[in-house]
Amino acid sequence: MSMIGWFTGKGPSGFGYNSTSDDVTEGLDLSGKTYLLTGCNSGIGLDTLRVLSARGAHVIAAARSEEKAAHALESVSAKEGTPVVCELSEPDSVRQCVETVKGLGRTLDAMICNAGVMAYPKLTLKHGYEIQFFTNHIGHFILVTGLLDLLADDGRVVMVSSEGHRMTPKGGIAFDNLNGEKGYSSWKNYGQSKLANILFAKQLTKMFEGTQKTANALHPGVIHTNLGRHMNGVMQTAFSMIKGVFTKSIPQGAATTCYVATNPNLAGVSGEYFFNCNIKKPSKHALNPELAQQLWDASEEIVAKL
Repeated sequence: MSMIGWFTGKGPSGFGYNSTSDDVTEGLDLSGKTYLLTGCNSGIGLDTLRVLSARGAHVIAAARSEEKAAHALESVSAKEGTPVVCELSEPDSVRQCVETVKGLGRTLDAMICNAGVMAYPKLTLKHGYEIQFFTNHIGHFILVTGLLDLLADDGRVVMVSSEGHRMTPKGGIAFDNLNGEKGYSSWKNYGQSKLANILFAKQLTKMFEGTQKTANALHPGVIHTNLGRHMNGVMQTAFSMIKGVFTKSIPQGAATTCYVATNPNLAGVSGEYFFNCNIKKPSKHALNPELAQQLWDASEEIVAKL
């Protein structure tokens, strides 16, 4: 495909690079459905909240504070919704979020794991683990596994990953260096956390066999949001130079998330990786079932010790 075609073309789904969150949900009535969304208060998370609410859904909007979550719901004029606290880097906060959501008595039509951190310039630890792996993967692992009993019979788990999952330490997941002390790279460690998101969806798909429940991962696109707030000055400058040329708008960035979470044609589609609202082949590590199982086992061991 030519460069122009890459930006303007559409795939088998009928959507593509330029499709927006409004486009992919046009005509959908989500009344009576409930979605749990992390990172609801900014960027593509806020736009996902806007669109799901506009289509009639009840969104359990999770952010680092209840104030931020409540403000997000107010800012999109949500007719209904529930603000909840979920600081993914703090297990106690995530577990409290699980209990809060359980207390609402709602069945979840989808869990959208959107929140994350990216490109810390220096090694930063949380509970003894590199912060990107811990926040982006372990935090969501605790949240999703804690709420699986609430997932609807045809419910969906949606992991917002990244094309960055292709740039990882050797072997994909450096199980002997999850604290980063044997070597740290801001982008490789970010990529490791995003690969973990895909592997998590793959392992959930295996667990969901024989049911109508699904788990998929996606790349939203390169979007200028506050996700890159931890980048150092050089990386911030480089990113600013390509802004407006290669970056998507926020509604374009939220499109694939909204498509995977709501599109009726994806009923029963599981274990896939989506890019521009279409299925794309991920890295070889993302397709390794043994690696997915190893990550699941390691994650359970980590969580049990927290």
